[in-house]
Amino acid sequence: MLVDSHCHLNYKGLVEQQRDVLDRARARGVTAMLNIATRESEWDAVLAAAEAHSDVWASVGIHPHDADQHPDVDTDKLTQRAQHPRVVGIGETGLDYFYDKSDRERQRASFRTHLIAAQQSGLPVIVHTRDAEEDTLALLTEAKADADFGGVIHCFTASADFARAALDLGLYISLSGIVTFKNAADLQATARWLPLDRLLVETDAPFLAPVPHRGKTGEPGFVADTLAFLAALRGDDPAMLAEQTAQNFYRLFAKAQP
Repeated sequence: MLVDSHCHLNYKGLVEQQRDVLDRARARGVTAMLNIATRESEWDAVLAAAEAHSDVWASVGIHPHDADQHPDVDTDKLTQRAQHPRVVGIGETGLDYFYDKSDRERQRASFRTHLIAAQQSGLPVIVHTRDAEEDTLALLTEAKADADFGGVIHCFTASADFARAALDLGLYISLSGIVTFKNAADLQATARWLPLDRLLVETDAPFLAPVPHRGKTGEPGFVADTLAFLAALRGDDPAMLAEQTAQNFYRLFAKAQP
């Protein structure tokens, strides 16, 4: 098994050739993909891909970039959508203080809404964080004190201290193609010691194509390249690492079935 735990099959660059993209992923050994929602206008299309393909699952959520445009997306709207059998996660949500495309307080409010939805639905939360480690941890810790929930820090690029704090909260860490980049020495150092049973791999396609595809449109099939690099970096057997990260995915996203 090999799972791409985070991709955007309905984004430009992939949606125009979605069936071919899926076939290429399967040819490289990818057995499941999680298609991520980032704004309400795409929820139906994201879900439709999961309904059409048994190896594609869906999430429901609002990206922090789009928080300003979705003040009406409340916990009830998220949890209602989360009842669909192909929806297995809440998000992508979180905080992005690097681009600041939405008001920071609005981002925090949206993040809280998603965390409550994760608690109420029993589905894990998919967390985006950039230049917002302190506030991200504060909100996660605050929510955990109220009720437990699962979750993953997607496309991890934060500090080693943040990784340890996220792990202490019971969260998983997902690594993208960024870990293959030459300028990712700090991330690679963290990737070497991350616990095997809390590790996921992803593409974030169509973004962040790993070496040797850097500069190209990312595809779910490229998760095989990230996996191979990560196995060599950690000194792990590639087949074992693929199987373990897949098992981790199904443990976290328990509503999904292999």
